[in-house]
Amino acid sequence: MKPLAHSVQPPRVAVWLLNLFTIADEEESIQGDLLEEFSQIALTSGFRDARRWYWRQAIKTIPHLAASGFRAAPLSTIAVVIAGYLLGRFAYGLPDKILMAATDRYISYWQIHFKMYVFFSTDGMLVAHLIASMFVGCVVALAAKGREMAATMMLGLVLGAMGAVGVLWWIAKTGDSSFLWMLGLRCADSFAIVAGGVIVRMYRPHSTLQSQ
Repeated sequence: MKPLAHSVQPPRVAVWLLNLFTIADEEESIQGDLLEEFSQIALTSGFRDARRWYWRQAIKTIPHLAASGFRAAPLSTIAVVIAGYLLGRFAYGLPDKILMAATDRYISYWQIHFKMYVFFSTDGMLVAHLIASMFVGCVVALAAKGREMAATMMLGLVLGAMGAVGVLWWIAKTGDSSFLWMLGLRCADSFAIVAGGVIVRMYRPHSTLQSQ
């Protein structure tokens, strides 16, 4: 029978999060050190204490890994973020332009199917906006070359902060608190950008990262 230290495994979600932020060259050493300590704690204090310890270490380590990814190439990361911001300015306007073109071209159809038009111009546009944000996140992550999460998180934070300031300023100016819902949209855009980084990070082979 295998000892408890070798039969139990650390929390899968915590391991997955660490893998997202760990540079390929450091993944084996970081995961190996954490697993060794996790197994020792599981043997001496029990599986629950070991899981709690692993989660604490993951929460502490992830910000350090994200910062290390930025410090490894700060100028190129900032350049990628700026390019992503400019791409976002272009991509976010595409759904509105497409809707306007479709409205002008098929005006008689929309007059008959007005409820469908309302759906596409409201919920459909929100979904299209989130897809555009995820697309921007994927492009930024592809250009970041091993610093996918650092770049997409930085872009998401910048855009989220700018959007929040803009919404709050407009509410303060107009006194109309109904615009608070836009804060949720700005946060959703930021999460969609980071989600794009996650997608690229998960499906980009580590051999590709190591060769860049």
